[in-house]
Amino acid sequence: MKKWLIPVIVIVAIIAIGFFWVMGIKNGAMEKNQGVGSAWGEVEADYQRRNDLIGNLVKTVQGAADFEKSTLTAVIEARAKATSVTIDPSNVTPEQLEAFNKAQSGVSSSLSRLLVSVENYPELKANENFLKLQDELASTENEIRTARVRFNDAVKIYNTYVLRFPNSMFLSEYKEKPYFNAVEGADKPVDVNFNFDKK
Repeated sequence: MKKWLIPVIVIVAIIAIGFFWVMGIKNGAMEKNQGVGSAWGEVEADYQRRNDLIGNLVKTVQGAADFEKSTLTAVIEARAKATSVTIDPSNVTPEQLEAFNKAQSGVSSSLSRLLVSVENYPELKANENFLKLQDELASTENEIRTARVRFNDAVKIYNTYVLRFPNSMFLSEYKEKPYFNAVEGADKPVDVNFNFDKK
């Protein structure tokens, strides 16, 4: 073997190793990005399930002819607003996630008011369909919370991977993704007021 061939083989081997190492980093980032997208899909699916249940709940409640129309209107409008906010998980921004969170918070708030006002309607409280929908909504809220936690876990894995050195040198096209935060005011205690004097 000629002496000049050894350095050429070493250089080619180093270039090949470097190429496959960088490709491994890029493929890892792509895989973690897909994980974030998949986790976001779960979040959206659970919110969609809640929106579908709300539609059925509203139809059931509308059957009570004297039910407060303004409460139903608030739920319907909040649901419409929430479904109009969409996010692309591959390039989500903190502002987009905050807008999505705010819209979903509006649904939760109006839905809570609806369920509280149902207390004044004994025929609704005894309605089997309503009770079933109420149980399904409670279950869906738990699924939403779980999906949000999984999304944040996927974002943490992704962010750690793309921001860690030396990966960050080769992954400039992969930007840090925001976490799903609690809605504003969630850190304050809930004011619970039981009026036992009322009969």
